[in-house]
This record gives sequence, structure tokens and C-alpha cells, in this order.
Amino acid sequence: MRAILYLVTVSFLFISCSEKREDATKKKYVWNARLKVSSTEFLPFFLEEGENNTYYLINAEEKILLDDYSIVDDSVHLRFPFFNSELVFKKGRDSFSGYWANHTKKEGYKMPFSAELINKKRFPFIKGTSSSLNLNGRWKTVFNPGTNDHYPALGVFKQEKGSNSISATFLTETGDYRYLGGNTTKDSLYLSCFDGAHAFLFKAKLIGDTLSGQFFSGNQWSTNWSAIKNAAFELENPESLTYTINDKPFEFRLPNLNGDTLHFPSDFKQNKVIIVQVMGTWCPNCLDESRYYKELYDTYHDRGLEIITVCYEVGDGFEDYVASVNRLKSNLGLDFTFLIGGGAEKGLASEHFNTLNKISSFPTSIFIGKNGQIERVHTGFNGPGTGQYFLDYKDRTEQLLERLLGS
Repeated sequence: MRAILYLVTVSFLFISCSEKREDATKKKYVWNARLKVSSTEFLPFFLEEGENNTYYLINAEEKILLDDYSIVDDSVHLRFPFFNSELVFKKGRDSFSGYWANHTKKEGYKMPFSAELINKKRFPFIKGTSSSLNLNGRWKTVFNPGTNDHYPALGVFKQEKGSNSISATFLTETGDYRYLGGNTTKDSLYLSCFDGAHAFLFKAKLIGDTLSGQFFSGNQWSTNWSAIKNAAFELENPESLTYTINDKPFEFRLPNLNGDTLHFPSDFKQNKVIIVQVMGTWCPNCLDESRYYKELYDTYHDRGLEIITVCYEVGDGFEDYVASVNRLKSNLGLDFTFLIGGGAEKGLASEHFNTLNKISSFPTSIFIGKNGQIERVHTGFNGPGTGQYFLDYKDRTEQLLERLLGS
């Protein structure tokens, strides 16, 4: 009897230990990942490992699910859901090593990629974090200062008192820089964002009351930037930048995804409120806008809202363009009417929509009433990463649609 009890006890302990080990293997690991921007600069981000070969890429409040996982020639290929890019790497016990390939850019565009098990800071390799700046607030910003190519931006920084972690975005007149996360030291700011299309790194030092530093976009472009705190600063109204310049009727002829040419307005339902969305599937701001327009479509379509999305794409021709659009359409579950404008050129879009002064940004949205008249043109898109700015835009847009649909 004692022998039986002993065996039962040992078996129970063995099973319990096995269960604990099995539970431990299910732990979610978070990796400090980084892209090599230059010989001396690294762009960090968090990569959370889930179950069944899934990962989440983390930028401040944003989590991007990466579940298109495959192994080719002993390397992991982790594709992004909306953009034609992927992480390719060999996975060790405590580290990854490989590269990020962006297939929408010229052939061979790659950035070295590596990862190690987590250090809690987004920028684990910076020094001097025993005390740190608090930069919470709004900052009047200039990129390319002192040059003919300078442009304004509004930096919105969120930082808790006593913390060296910071989240931020920059609003520009053509869209926002989405979800930036980072850290501060006693005299410097570090921010980054990587979403499969954007690869942004910002560095700055506070000198007096001015932040001055560098902005890296990928590994092939960089510029200077500066900012000063200014709670009252605002950008130009995005609904004043693009406007009608003549009395010609608003019309265009473009192919749909089957290659059939459609003429607006004659080939479309009459007596509808229409949003013409001019965009590209390679554009993260356009992705944010499309997500929001799906909400609008689901809410207002039965009351008479139609959305026509005209896509200007990267690729080798019509078939590539259609493949990119179908990927976005399928992954977001969009029921809009999609047309192909051609290559990703704002000049080409301006030719197609020549009743307007210009198309200066992807995306640009044209709101048309039931009478066929243009009611509003909105340039760019400041999305959910901008917080209250995004909420205010939603309120204005939905008030406009209520008015137009009710008329």
C-alpha cells in the first residue's frame, strides 16, 4: 500500500511539474527589435510573440497582428497584412537576425533587422535615463528648417510625470506620422515608428526652449527638424488646401478592378451622397482613413452613402495594382467601388480631377451631395494616433453626412 501511495504521489508531482513547464512555454515573449538605419543609428520597436507563430508589432498604443508566417530555406518570413513587405530572419533561442524587405520600393530594398529578449525601454541602448525631460504638450515644429523645402507640423507629445516613456505623433498638412513611441533622457528625445511601410526615427536635444534634431525615414533619407512648445499653434485647415477652380462638371473615366472603364457620374447610382477617396494601398494614412470609411459605410450606406476609392499604386502595371487593392479590400472587408487611377503620382491624380486646383496628398477625399455638387475636399488624413484631432474630424464628417443624407 505504501508503495502504491508513493507511486501515486510521484506521478502527481511529475504531472504537476510537466504542466508548469508546459504553461511556461506558453508565456508571451516581448522582443526588443531594431532596424539598422545607418552605420550608427538604430530604429527600435517591440515585437510580441503570441501563440501559433503569431506576432504583434507594437508602436505606442498600436498593435499590428502579424500572422502570415512561413519558413523558406531555414528562414522565417513574416509578412505584413496590408503592405507588400516582410520581415525575414533566423530565430535563435535569445535573438533574431535578418532583414526587413519592402517590396513596394526599388528591387533589393532591405534594412538589417535584429531582436533580443526584452528590456522594458523602447530605446534600451540610450544612456543617461536616471532623470529625464518631460515634454508633454503641443510643439510647433518645422521639418527641413532654413531650406526652401521646409514644412510645418504640430507635435503632440504625451508623457506622464516622472516617466521617461513618451508617446507622440506629428500632424502635417498631408497627414500624421501615426503612432510614435520612445524615451527621454535629461536633455534628449528619442521616438520611433515601424508599421511595415513607415520606418521613422526621430532624435532631438533640448537646447534652451527648442528641440533640435534629425528625422530618419528608412535608410535612404533624413533631414533636420526643430520644435518649440506652443499650445496655440494650429496647421492650415485641411479643407482649404484643395478646391474647385472652374465651373466644369465633376467627372472622370477610370477602369475598375476588372479593367472595365467607368464614367462618373453617368455609370453610378444617382441621388446618392458620394465620397471619392483618392489614395494608395502603400500609404499608412490611407489605411487609417479606409478603416474609418468602413465605419461610415456600414453606418450610412443604407441611407444612401456610396464610397468610390480611386487607387494610385506602386508596381509594374495594372495587374500589380489590382493585386494590391484586392489585398486591402479583402483584409479590411471593404464593399466600396474600387477604381485604378494608375501609378502613385500626385500629378497624374491632378490630371484626372482637373476641376480641382491640385491633388497634393494621398489621401484626398471629395464629398459630393445628392445634387452632384462638391461640398467639401479634405486633404490628407490625421488618424487615430492624433487623439482628439481624429475625434473632432469624425464629428465634423458625420455632421456633414447627416446634413447631406437628410437633404
